[in-house]
Amino acid sequence: MSVSGCVRLLSCLPAAPFRYGGSIFLRSLRGFPRQAAFSANGGSDNNSSKAPNTSLFMPLPFSPQPNAGGDVGAELTRPLNKGEVLKILNKFYKRKEIQKLGSENGLDARLFHQAFVSFRRYVMESNSLNADMHIILNDICFEAGHVDDLFPFFLSHAKQIFPMLDCMDDLRKISDLRLPPNWYPEARAIQRKIIFHAGPTNSGKTYHAIQRYLAAKCGVYCGPLKLLAHEIFQKSNDANVPCDLVTGEERLCIDPEGKPANHVSCTIEMCNVNTSYEVAVIDEIQMIKDPSRGWAWTRALLGLCADEIHICGEAAAINIVTELMYTTGEEVEVRNYKRLTPMTVLDKALESLDNLCPGDCIVCFNKNDIYFMSRQIEARGLECAVIYGSLPPGTKLTQAKKFNDPKDPCKILVATDAIGMGLNLSIKRIIFNSLLKPSINEKGEKKMDALTTSQALQIAGRAGRFSSVFKEGEVTTMHRDDLVLLKEILNRTVDPVEAAGLNPTAEQIEMFAYHLPAATLSNLIDIFVSLSQVDGLYFVCNVDDFKFLADMIQHISLNLRARYVFCTAPINRKQPYVCTSLLKFARQFSRNEPLTFGWLCRHINWPLSPPRNIKDLVHLESVHDVLDLYLWLSYRFMDMFPDASLVRGIQKELDDIIQTGVQNITRLIRASVASAAPGTVTVPDDFPVNHRRLTAEDVLADNPRTEKARGQRRMSGLKAGGYKHAEGQLDAPSHVKGSLADKLVRQGLLTRETLEQLEREWLACHNNDDFTTERTAQNNPKGDAKKKK
Repeated sequence: MSVSGCVRLLSCLPAAPFRYGGSIFLRSLRGFPRQAAFSANGGSDNNSSKAPNTSLFMPLPFSPQPNAGGDVGAELTRPLNKGEVLKILNKFYKRKEIQKLGSENGLDARLFHQAFVSFRRYVMESNSLNADMHIILNDICFEAGHVDDLFPFFLSHAKQIFPMLDCMDDLRKISDLRLPPNWYPEARAIQRKIIFHAGPTNSGKTYHAIQRYLAAKCGVYCGPLKLLAHEIFQKSNDANVPCDLVTGEERLCIDPEGKPANHVSCTIEMCNVNTSYEVAVIDEIQMIKDPSRGWAWTRALLGLCADEIHICGEAAAINIVTELMYTTGEEVEVRNYKRLTPMTVLDKALESLDNLCPGDCIVCFNKNDIYFMSRQIEARGLECAVIYGSLPPGTKLTQAKKFNDPKDPCKILVATDAIGMGLNLSIKRIIFNSLLKPSINEKGEKKMDALTTSQALQIAGRAGRFSSVFKEGEVTTMHRDDLVLLKEILNRTVDPVEAAGLNPTAEQIEMFAYHLPAATLSNLIDIFVSLSQVDGLYFVCNVDDFKFLADMIQHISLNLRARYVFCTAPINRKQPYVCTSLLKFARQFSRNEPLTFGWLCRHINWPLSPPRNIKDLVHLESVHDVLDLYLWLSYRFMDMFPDASLVRGIQKELDDIIQTGVQNITRLIRASVASAAPGTVTVPDDFPVNHRRLTAEDVLADNPRTEKARGQRRMSGLKAGGYKHAEGQLDAPSHVKGSLADKLVRQGLLTRETLEQLEREWLACHNNDDFTTERTAQNNPKGDAKKKK
């Protein structure tokens, strides 16, 4: 029965049986069938059901409708005294029996209060009440009825503003995620052979799986990154095995006439679980535990229709895969591999950039340190390549090729953990600049965590690759104090993967929306997660990014399916320009106006100039992401995003512009210094770890001698166990040793370089009246004006 039907049924209940006293009414009402019965604290009569988080239930606005037939109740009895009615309603609210009845019908204390406030407003502000309610209230005023007799009308009103009360059982069934294998009947109809290739990096596990993939009549490779998908696509076609490429932003068909090849290389999210293959390869299976993307590995593992499923990844994922396959009735064959080349953890830290050697890779975890390191390395007369996550794939490949080329003078690499997978690099020694990595906790807050053993091994394993010129790998740290911790981390056992990620599908959200048509998409997701039930093998992935986009475009008129697709767009919500572009795309889409090539060029101000400073470079990277967003949407709404081929052309041009900028990154840093306020330059950062500002002294060091004369600035503001500094670095000013500032440094709340920067600015402010005036004017224009007078 629909919600409106239930409301009509309740409003039509005969009033007479309830006007003979509260006890008769209560006994009668307790006999009513209930669709969802909850305890007062939100628990369910069914012990297996999960108590809903009722704070997510938003009441619908409810205003009394004018009665075209006049006030029938007043004609049959008399006009109501609103003062008396208010007393009756407040007495009704305080009745313990009424609160208990409310909890039995799904109204916990919070919902009961909200429903009553709305019900009271409705009764007090209505000029013409329902005739039955009017008569009941009149009888109660003359003590011919009981206050409890109002409950049917109150419950009817509550279900109007909280429609989920009438369909809670249906919502629970929709959000029941306890049997994911049943979602893929095609895969369950065949008996698949599961082979787990387990081993560390550079052990050949993926190689053996790919060899079987290439030998099959038809197959699919599922990788975590576009770069990996491109690599297998290229490798397959080079081996004369026709292979197509499918990523979120790109479709490449090797056949000139567009006929699908028997092999396809794709990103994990894009794998087709409805197509039959002989062999499927799922790479980096340990990412099934990823809080944001783990659902894609779960879907591939449970849903791919292939005679053989070859899984590659860390041994830590063997148990979870075995348990998941046990639920599907499939056995797992495990093949263990050992690293092909030795990897040695050195007993000495680098300590100084003067000790760099060809084949070294310094790993940083924020762009501030990337910029600083690259400048300091080139100040020593060395060329370096730069790779970080927000660079376009083409730029990453170009930088990797430059570093790998034995004829190129570039022998040093500065990179983030983006090198952990997807790039073939000839690295001899990995140098960790820091052992702390930024992350987001379950509350969406930024925090710093020490590298996990899995992360450290993944990065360290890039040294001494079997296919590179360096057959033995070495690992160390930039700072002496970090080396002990690094050895400890690498010697630990990798924590086993304990659960696999799941995500609500568009179909499930559509069914939720059918029952809750007035709820926002963000609210639907919240309620779904709140009601969802999973067993111990699974968890629901983080939906914060989805909700962020859902709230951002909520005011735009879109149908639910289109809204859902826009909210699943793979963008970084920390990039305002990209988020703004998504908003404009959605607004244009809602007006049913195609997003043409010309429209897009006007939006991004194409053509774009080469970057003149770091800020320009960061903007160009954001524009590249906007073009990626257009291409991603073009494969989902082809009619509305019709110019994908033209956009891909200018994206290639933009990639070349960005490559030029990265190759001249030190010049861009100099330009940033020149255009910034005296003494400082703020370097943009996708994830500002230490909120540090690079100083002109840092960036404009012309040579190692000058830098040594000034005192070597520590490269990383964050280190496990507190902020420590390398030898040769300027010590904290003597007058603050043992002070609060020194204490904050030891506790990791302040960096040495920040302290030095503050001291320099303080001295500058007191020694330079012009600088003092300028700083004051920026912070307090009125006060500055007074001082000038």
